[in-house]
Amino acid sequence: MEVILKKTIDTLGREGEVVKVKAGYARNYLIPQNLAAGVNKASLARLQKEQEAIAKRLETERKSAEGLSSRLEGMIVAIARRVGEENRLFGSVNTADIAEKLGELGVRVDRRSIILAEPIKSIGESKIAIKVGYQMTTEVTVQVVPEVDVEEE
Repeated sequence: MEVILKKTIDTLGREGEVVKVKAGYARNYLIPQNLAAGVNKASLARLQKEQEAIAKRLETERKSAEGLSSRLEGMIVAIARRVGEENRLFGSVNTADIAEKLGELGVRVDRRSIILAEPIKSIGESKIAIKVGYQMTTEVTVQVVPEVDVEEE
């Protein structure tokens, strides 16, 4: 079944594109969530009229994604965690921790856009990818360092 995307979906395509999906996916998810519309003469005519507005919206999204990418590129995020014997972490560092630390550094990033295969469970540096826009990612270095207790000093 062919549908016209009303919003950009990472796995399917950009807003305004005509894509082919399974009928059940379109009927049960895309159309009820108002993410897509069925292809017919009326919807194609509406798409033609809205092409210019869609192009402007996509351009502003691209520019904001590039701006975020330039702010994040090369950034080093240091996260302090308690460690036990042999420098093993108590717990782990996950996407929420990274998003919170980036927020403290002045960069708002949704935790769902941080690509982390599994939580970080050791001291050291890790390179992680962050989705900044449609099919655009940038890398950030996360340093997990031991937390220093005031009592120990």
